Amino acid sequence: METELLLFSLALIAGLVDAIAGGGGLITVPALLWVGLGPLETLATNKAQGVFGTASASVHFWRQGLIDWRTAGLAFLCAFAGAASGVLFIRHLGGNIPPWLIPGLLIAFSLYFLVSPRVSDFDARQRLGQGTFAFLIAFPIGFYDGFFGPGTGTFFAMGYIALLGYNLRRATAHTKLLNFASNLAAILFFIPGGHVLWRYGLVMAAGQFIGAWLGAHLAMRHGARLIRPLLVIASLAVSLKLLLYPS
Repeated sequence: METELLLFSLALIAGLVDAIAGGGGLITVPALLWVGLGPLETLATNKAQGVFGTASASVHFWRQGLIDWRTAGLAFLCAFAGAASGVLFIRHLGGNIPPWLIPGLLIAFSLYFLVSPRVSDFDARQRLGQGTFAFLIAFPIGFYDGFFGPGTGTFFAMGYIALLGYNLRRATAHTKLLNFASNLAAILFFIPGGHVLWRYGLVMAAGQFIGAWLGAHLAMRHGARLIRPLLVIASLAVSLKLLLYPS
């Protein structure tokens, strides 16, 4: 029971952080490894609990009118398909990527995010069409989330801000929607392999749901003042973790 209570508490914190800036996996993945799960079981169980947090945040943002399904629908489908492909890749082929690639990209994005005057509560100029964004950004990031995962929410948010010109609230809302798509696909493709440990996954799902609901409310209330520094911190934290502890 002590283990379940600890996992619930950590998942609640992770859901709150993830709904605002991403990076919740930095809390939940080490926690699952700590209680003795193997790498594949950790990834699968993490997706099982994470899908509830991203669903909670997505519903809240949708009710606030920040998600436009006419433009987000294709990106949702591409993120779903990408994540499904990523799970199949790691289950059947395995995946080794250069250890410096992901943290290097995250550091670059976080520096851009920190200094760019376009990152605010106001929309900026759109650089890509919605269809191009869906296929060239949502699909590969979804694929990455399916076979690895750290920093996925940050990548989605950066893409929406830098390429579609979304303000921080809209970017955060659509990021949670695509995170939900990739988590949903991953869990659906992990379940048949028996990799999900539901004993921990459902306990953490409850914490994720509550934490994400709280985080979404905070993001709506405080906007760029809260999201901007937390997104930078999350980017750098993921980068440090991957550089120092790549496994």
